Amino acid sequence: MGSFGGNLKEYYDIAIIGGGPAGLTAAIYARRAGLTALVIEKAIEGGAVTQTHVVENWPGEISIEGQALGQKFADHAKHFGAEFHYAFAQKVYVEGDYKVVELDDGNKVKAKVVILATGTEPRKLGVPGEAEFRGRGVTYCAACDGYLFKDKDVVVVGGGDSACDESHFLSKIVKSITMVQNLPYLTAAKVLQERVLNNPKIKVITNHIVKEIRGTSKVEEVVIVNNDTKEEQVIKAEGVFIYVGLVPQTQIFKGLVDMNDYGYIITDENMETNVPGIYAVGDIRIKNLRQIVTAAADGAIAVEHAAKKYF
Repeated sequence: MGSFGGNLKEYYDIAIIGGGPAGLTAAIYARRAGLTALVIEKAIEGGAVTQTHVVENWPGEISIEGQALGQKFADHAKHFGAEFHYAFAQKVYVEGDYKVVELDDGNKVKAKVVILATGTEPRKLGVPGEAEFRGRGVTYCAACDGYLFKDKDVVVVGGGDSACDESHFLSKIVKSITMVQNLPYLTAAKVLQERVLNNPKIKVITNHIVKEIRGTSKVEEVVIVNNDTKEEQVIKAEGVFIYVGLVPQTQIFKGLVDMNDYGYIITDENMETNVPGIYAVGDIRIKNLRQIVTAAADGAIAVEHAAKKYF
């Protein structure tokens, strides 16, 4: 796919890498500030929200399909004249007063300001059946997909804050939950652990790993293995919720901007990194709450600051 609305220009005031809620909000604010804006998106405009079945926590929409909401973000940005180009950003570097973004289709874009908005991906288990049954029982978001498993038996993989928090949430919807944790203990905050351990709908199995997810057209069972005895156990389940961490998509920015040991980018309250004119917004930056609403806020804050400081 080519760029939206004409040919790719050599220079933009603001180049935004990533077309999710953070990047698209940045594009809307950039255009409203009278700045030229390019959104560089590798796959689907709207970002990861488009893989969410239903969103019920975006203000103003009591319930909306993730794909529809993602499309609304993109249409809004296009309405104000943001340009779109579909490619992978391969490299970003500083050249004098400008930043240069090299794309995998051979194009290069110069910009005064670059906004990094590449998001995160759920960490995968990497076991047989995981990829095959994604969207057919395997999911990484209880808030998105929990309602699909009303009164069904499910497995939650993980023992940290997210796994415990989402299990507590799911327990109001599903028939039963079996939590599978690879360590001999849960690692979540005590209050979250207690919620899980005191919930009659939740059974916790520690010191086990998932070996395989099996089924025909959808998930039917999960094979787990005891770390010590190597004994296998089969759990009947129609859903598998995986919470073994997130992976920030920041590999290409290593060495460019400061980040922590996990690859999350360090910013100030204006979303600016240690490199002047390079901002990071949304799920890739160090923050407490990763939600559509906070991603959108990040995009707005970054552009508002950049517009005053650099233009």
